[in-house]
Amino acid sequence: MKLITAIIKPFKLDEVREALSGIGIQGMTVTEVKGYGRQKGQTEIYRGAEYAVNFLPKLKLEAAVDDQLVDPVLEAISNAARTGKIGDGKIFVQDLASAIRIRTGEAGPEAL
Repeated sequence: MKLITAIIKPFKLDEVREALSGIGIQGMTVTEVKGYGRQKGQTEIYRGAEYAVNFLPKLKLEAAVDDQLVDPVLEAISNAARTGKIGDGKIFVQDLASAIRIRTGEAGPEAL
């Protein structure tokens, strides 16, 4: 099992969700986060004054998936979240030692 974490632009959420649903991913967690990468934030003008916005709004998606779904999930997220511009985001893949469904007590891949 793997835990896939993706940081994406907020307006891409619906496209990513639909792409993941299309390959059978039934659940995910979405968190509003702020951050920056190579784009190093941006400058904005508010009431005539320019100021720096160092942390940009992003969404963090997390999905636990079985090993054979990792490549399709990575492809689905990459294709759906890509705009071709700086700040499209990142995807991280981590090993997931265990998963337990609280309601039923199922463990391992069956809990996903």
